[in-house]
Amino acid sequence: MAKDTKQRILEAALEMFSKNGYAGTNIRELTASLGLVKSSMYKHFKNKEDIWNTLLDELIIYYDERFGSPDRLPPIPDSLEELAAMTMRMADFTIHDEKVIKTRKLLMIEQFRDDRARKLASKHFLTGLKDMFTHVFADMMDKGLIRQDDPAMLAFAYTSPISSLIHLCDREPEKTEEAIRQIEGFSRHFIKTYGKDHG
Repeated sequence: MAKDTKQRILEAALEMFSKNGYAGTNIRELTASLGLVKSSMYKHFKNKEDIWNTLLDELIIYYDERFGSPDRLPPIPDSLEELAAMTMRMADFTIHDEKVIKTRKLLMIEQFRDDRARKLASKHFLTGLKDMFTHVFADMMDKGLIRQDDPAMLAFAYTSPISSLIHLCDREPEKTEEAIRQIEGFSRHFIKTYGKDHG
C-alpha cells in the first residue's frame, strides 16, 4: 500500500510539474488531489525537491528501458526496411506514450531553472538520440547496409528533423498524423540516399 501511495504521488507530481512547472506546483494541492493530507507525503518524501529528483530518476529508467539509450542500444537493424520500422516504432512510442509526453513538457519548462533538467533535455532532445544512432549507423555500415560516411554526422542529420517533428506534435497535437507521415517519408528518403542496395 505504501508503494502504491508513493507511486500515486509521483504520477500526480508528473502531471502537475508538466503543466505548472516546479515553482507552480504546490505540495498541499498535490496531496489534496490524491485525497491525502500533506503530512502523509512526508512518509515517502522529504520535500518537493525529493519528489522532483525521485521522479527524474524513475523517468530516466522508464525511457531507457522502453526506448533505448547510448548505453542500452536497440537491436541493430539487419536491413534498411528494419531501420525504417525501428524508426517508426520509436517515433510512435515517443509521440503517444503519455508519460513520455509529460516528461518532454516537464523538461521544456524546467530546463532553464534546474541544471539536471537542462542536461536531461539536451540528452533526450539531441545528444542521446545522436549518440545512439551513431552506434546504429556505424554497425549498419559494417554490415554493408549504409554507405561509408561519418556515422556521427549521419546520426545528427537523421535525428534532428525527427526530433523537431516530435516537438511539433507536442505544440500542435492536431498535426500529429501529418508529422508521423513526414517522419516516415524522411526516413525513406534518408534510406534511399544513404542505403546500399542488397539484392
